[in-house]
Amino acid sequence: MSYYNKHVFFCTNLRTDGRQCCANANAQALLTYAKTKIKALQCNGKVRINSAGCMDRCAEGPVLVVYPDAVWYRYQSQADIDEIIDQHVLRGHVVERLLLDKNT
Repeated sequence: MSYYNKHVFFCTNLRTDGRQCCANANAQALLTYAKTKIKALQCNGKVRINSAGCMDRCAEGPVLVVYPDAVWYRYQSQADIDEIIDQHVLRGHVVERLLLDKNT
């Protein structure tokens, strides 16, 4: 059994060659927001929010992935993060509108 019920990885990769990257799409600030929200919900120990290096999906980002479910999301705002945490991380319901296409 996993130590955490859910482990959420935010790509915070910064590309210096001019290509689109998650870091340039506010990924670090939204990761910090997610950490603060999980702590406020007293989910520490059950849910872990982490930064990840390049997950090679920056052109579609910013992106995050929820494990152990292996569900990938794109997001743009705190409201998107709230929805992912409330619906998927806490309740186990995939947020269809934010899913990252597995074929891209």
